[in-house]
Parts: sequence; structure tokens; C-alpha cells
Amino acid sequence: MTSLWLDRVDRAETDPFVPDMHYDDLVVGAGLTGLISAVLLARAGRRVGVLEARFVGAVTTGHTTAKVSLLQGSQYSAVLSAHSEDVGRAYLQGNREGQFWLLRYCADHGLPYEQRDAFTYAGAESGVGAVRREFEACQRVGLDVALDDAGELPYPTYGAVKLADQGQIDPMDVLLALARELRGLRGTLVEKVRVRDVDVKKSGATVITDHGNVTAENVVLATGIPFLDRGLYFAKVTPQRSYALAFRVPSAIPRGMYLSTDSPTRSLRTATYQGEEVLLVGGNGHEVGRHPSPQSMVDDLTAWTEQHFPGAVRTHAWSAQDYQSHNHVPFVGRLPRGGGHVYVATGYSKWGMTNAAMASLQISGQILGEHLKWADVLESRLSKPLSAVQAVQANAEMGAAALRGWTAAELHSLPDQVPGEGAGVVGRRQLRPAAMSNVDGRTCTVSAVCTHLGGVVGWNDAEKSWDCPLHGSRFAPDGTILEGPATQPLHRLD
Repeated sequence: MTSLWLDRVDRAETDPFVPDMHYDDLVVGAGLTGLISAVLLARAGRRVGVLEARFVGAVTTGHTTAKVSLLQGSQYSAVLSAHSEDVGRAYLQGNREGQFWLLRYCADHGLPYEQRDAFTYAGAESGVGAVRREFEACQRVGLDVALDDAGELPYPTYGAVKLADQGQIDPMDVLLALARELRGLRGTLVEKVRVRDVDVKKSGATVITDHGNVTAENVVLATGIPFLDRGLYFAKVTPQRSYALAFRVPSAIPRGMYLSTDSPTRSLRTATYQGEEVLLVGGNGHEVGRHPSPQSMVDDLTAWTEQHFPGAVRTHAWSAQDYQSHNHVPFVGRLPRGGGHVYVATGYSKWGMTNAAMASLQISGQILGEHLKWADVLESRLSKPLSAVQAVQANAEMGAAALRGWTAAELHSLPDQVPGEGAGVVGRRQLRPAAMSNVDGRTCTVSAVCTHLGGVVGWNDAEKSWDCPLHGSRFAPDGTILEGPATQPLHRLD
């Protein structure tokens, strides 16, 4: 599976890793949050470094649908279910400033972007109530929306909320421009160096990597979910995986950016590929590691598109991982027990374009001593009781997933026979869960126990990876870490 955005030959220029280097600010992760934060800090004259475990845009930013929208599905009604209207307005204000910053950056650097109307629509009668609630929530927080019929879609709809003149971008264009600016400001950008831990001291932090250590006054964890467990963020968010496909369509393509309120979710927008306008279709999200066949989600989305857009030919298929905040607002700011030197950003709930820019403005502002009123409201927010109930339920589901994984592994021995091409199987080997896969003719056997907190991984038949159903860590067939809070690979058993 290859993302449309990553299907390009140009890559960011990077720097060598220098052990024992000292930085004013060290950013972990070269996605949108990490690189915007790094550029904002470097513009202030600070010595900034970015360490990326894989490559620029390797994880969520390179696999997003890249809608830069203030209308975000049912987000505002969800926020108001857990918080006061003051928090809802602060969330909107932060996202508005993030959107403005990001689109202005595109304009200032000659990066193409398009303004399109955004729609939250009901694809079934069951979604009508959610559309009405979102319309009312948007009005309460001050977002200038209107009711619409989503009439350009080629299938029945049951009403929509519309917000005019939102943005859509190619996220890799932005990341490459940010990388160039960072290095032009004498910042450093290093790929293929994984950070394993951060040792906090009174004067700063030592950052421990698989290539040696560096030190910094401040550390920004821009890794989707923090790999440091001190703030227990793994218990405050739920990892979600969703799918996106690109199609050449012979007929007219809807011009707006669409997201349905009902399940299964359907997301639509246009994009440009090789000089041609294509249709992007997304949806079918689920908790990471808890679906028996992610490939069936891709197949279902493909079939749905071919049904409603006759003649559609798929060019790309990919998936992305996002973290749903249990109280529907991102967690951004200083890490608890981080000595005031470690900052985190997580829980964007699939709205990472505006939230990444918002989080970067908030974190860089805290480091530079700037005052952002909306950031103060978000950081000091108090949740309603319903939010706590949702958190308890989400963590109970994680516990149940852990039990199911261990029980299934214990009940079945790992087979002696190699699974078929592209397949993976989990079973018991010498009283411990083990995982065997066969990808591109290569058989690998690894421990099936996630190195984060001990969940039993499951096979992702779409991405050909081992995914943990607890907190979303993902591993390649040979056990190499792909993403998530885990910092150590699965142990090899072959």
C-alpha cells in the first residue's frame, strides 16, 4: 500500500547524526507537528534539531487525507459533550490560527493549495440527528456554517452542514518546504535515528537514541503518541486506523470536501496526481489491531467507490493511524514529570492538519514565553463526567482486547507449516505467544508480545504488519518498529 503523497521521487535533504551534540530544542518526529515546531523555534534564533526514526512524513502526515478544515465531521458536538463552550471556542480559535498559519505558509512559499467548501453530511437517515447536533454546536462556538443538501454527491444524502472556503493540500509539499527552511536556519534534520528514552535532569534532558546520546534544554515529542509513559497518554487516547484510496474517475468528481456522520464513514476530496485530478475516498476506520482483516476494509471501500462512481480505477491505497482523545480535545503542552523540559502533542482525532499547526504554535509559544489565551483555556480545561465514562469504557475495551489476544495465543500452537504468501499467524511456542509471517517469500518468526505493555499483536493483512490492539504499536514482519509507543522491536525467534 502506497500513499498518493509519498509516491514521489523528491525527498528531504538531511544531516548526519552527531553524538553528544547539544541543542536548545530537540524535536522527535518529522511530521507536520515536529517540523512546524522546529521551524518556529529556529526562527527565534534557537539551535534546533529534529530526529526522525524513519523518514520525513513516514507515518501519519504522509498518509493523511490532508483536509485543512475548521469543519471537522462531528467534532464540535463531541467537544461540547465533554467540555464547556469556553473550551469549544478555544478549540476553534486554536484550529483557526493553525489553519491560517498553514495556508499562509503555503501561499508564502509558492506551494499549491485549493480552497473548497467542506461538508459534514448524513449518508443515511440515521445520521440526520448528528448533522443537526453538529450544526447547533458549530453555532454555539462561533463557526459560520449553513445547512445544505450535499446535492452534488452521486448517491442519496439526508442533509449536511456546510462551511465555505476551507483548504486542501499535498502534505509532503509542506513537509519538504519546512525541512528546507529548517536547515536554512541552521537547524539539523536527521533521519533513521530512533529515540529510545529521555532522561530528564534539572538543567535539561539527555536524549537516548540507538546511535548515541544528545542533550537539549527542551524536548518536543511529536510522535503521534508519546513513547514516554509518564503522562499515561496511552490510557487517554485510542489508536485508530482508517483507509484512503485514490481513483481516476471518467465522470465529474464532487468539488467539495465531504465527511459523513454515519458509519461506515465516507470521506471525499479531490487531489492532483501526475497533472490529473483524481478522487480520494476514505473511511472504514477501526481500533488498531482489533479488526480480523484490514484488507477487507480496503476492498469494501474500493467496491463502494466503484458502485457510486462507475468506471473508477484505483491508483493508490493506503492507511493512516490517528489517536482519538477520550475527551475529544488534543493533549498539548508540558509532559507530567518531565521537569518542565519535555513537551507532547497527541489526540488529534483525525484532524491533524489544523491541530498539528495549533499544537506547534502552543508548544513553541510556551518555550519562547509567549502568551496564547486559547492555549491557556485548553491546557487548564476540566472535562464533564461523560468524558470520564468514555475513558473508562475505552480502557475496558483495551483490557478485553488484551485478554482475547493472550487466550487465543495460548489455545493454539504455532503451526510448523509456513503460512501462505502475505499471511501471518499467532500461536503458542514454548508456552509463549509467537508470530510467524511469510512476506515476499521470506518467513519470519518473532515474539507476539508487544514490547510496550505486553499486548499480543495481530496480523494486518493490508499493511503486512504486526499491530498491537492495546495502544497501537506496529511492527514490520521481522519485528522492526513502525510506529506507536513501543521503543523496542519484537524479539526474533528464528
